[in-house]
Amino acid sequence: MAQGPKSNIPPHDDELERAALGSLLMDSEAVSVVIQQHLRPDDFYSRANIRVFEAVLSLDAKGLRPDIQTVVQELKHTGKLDEAGGASYVSGLTTVIPSSANIEYYSQMVKSYSLKRALLKVASQIGVDAYDESKDSREALEEVQQSIFELSDDRHVVSSRKIGEVLGKTFDIIDNVRKSKNWITGISTGYEKLDQMTAGFQRDEFIIIGARPSVGKTALALNMAADMSFHKKTPAAFFSLEMSGIALVQRLLSSEAMVQAQNLRSGYFSSSDYKKIIDVAGYINDAPFHIVDMPNMKLLDLRSQARKLRSQQQVEIIFIDYLGLIGHENTSLPRYEQISEISRSLKSLARELHIPVVVLCQLNRDAQGEVPTLANLRDSGSIEQDADLVLFLHRDQAKKKKNDKEEENQTPVDVIPTDLIIAKQRNGPTGVVKLELKSKVSRFVAVTREQ
Repeated sequence: MAQGPKSNIPPHDDELERAALGSLLMDSEAVSVVIQQHLRPDDFYSRANIRVFEAVLSLDAKGLRPDIQTVVQELKHTGKLDEAGGASYVSGLTTVIPSSANIEYYSQMVKSYSLKRALLKVASQIGVDAYDESKDSREALEEVQQSIFELSDDRHVVSSRKIGEVLGKTFDIIDNVRKSKNWITGISTGYEKLDQMTAGFQRDEFIIIGARPSVGKTALALNMAADMSFHKKTPAAFFSLEMSGIALVQRLLSSEAMVQAQNLRSGYFSSSDYKKIIDVAGYINDAPFHIVDMPNMKLLDLRSQARKLRSQQQVEIIFIDYLGLIGHENTSLPRYEQISEISRSLKSLARELHIPVVVLCQLNRDAQGEVPTLANLRDSGSIEQDADLVLFLHRDQAKKKKNDKEEENQTPVDVIPTDLIIAKQRNGPTGVVKLELKSKVSRFVAVTREQ
């Protein structure tokens, strides 16, 4: 029977465990049911029941029908019959229930008690870690969060479906998109050509925006995040490891109000510009846009804050500026190994939170003046492997030199042609989107055919 908190015996129900095993010995078809329920040997509490279930799974894997005789022989073969309570215990399992009709219920309950024991184990570990002075508190918190996520993820029921079932749902999606005339299945980036090629930023995807310094990575990411949050009311979070929250908001006000950033910082702007800034402040004040500005942020802190924003603020997309500034707890590792682990961790975070995670990344010096390639991703080749979508910003050097010369003559060019290169996309085409950067207000705009 199930035990209460006063007994100091972990939650379990031996009768239910024996009923589940008895069902398996009476009906070999029941094995597929418990496997679909994701039932595993360590979900049983009794050592004897664990050994019996292991024998059942072993026989099924060999293509043999598990019953009293075959299970006993399997246990003899592995030398675990005594641990399983002997032949008499195995044969007595079928007398517990009249039929195997309720096997699904029995397996669900065994799994439920197993989850409770696992939660108690996590709670116990929390106590141990809290008293362990050698363990960093943030590291302990990350381990707890990861343990709970793994428990939740392990409870997903495994099942198969005929292609006809999936086909029907697929056509429902196709028909809905066709009728709504909205071909964007993810989150719109605010750039129509990019959306046409990607169908928007998709859930679960790890997205990289790469460029050399001062080309406009942050500006592009802020433009995208602003369009999503300010104009489409999509909850978004922006992790800034380089700029302060105030500096980010100044950029946002400048690009949204189309007021020169330099004038906004210095205070030298007209009354009409000031009215534009006030108007923008009015509609962005209550926007679902969340800023996390923390220099030297560790990976554990970032993951913890991301989970919090997802659960409490329901953010639908996260931007991180930028990858090279994320700290790793194990500073003794070579930097390329740290970056590899950070990249894999952010990839898994996107899947865990079921949202796009967009990460800005600097390119190595080899990309200076050249059209960037995946090989230019800095510090680690794992970024190229982990990323679902890789975007590069690139400027034509001939045009850049002309702009630089005009700046020397004190006639600064406000519009800078920039290519947004789709260098990798797992589920779509690659190509180039033509943009122009209005440098004085840090705003990228799409180039129309007329332009």
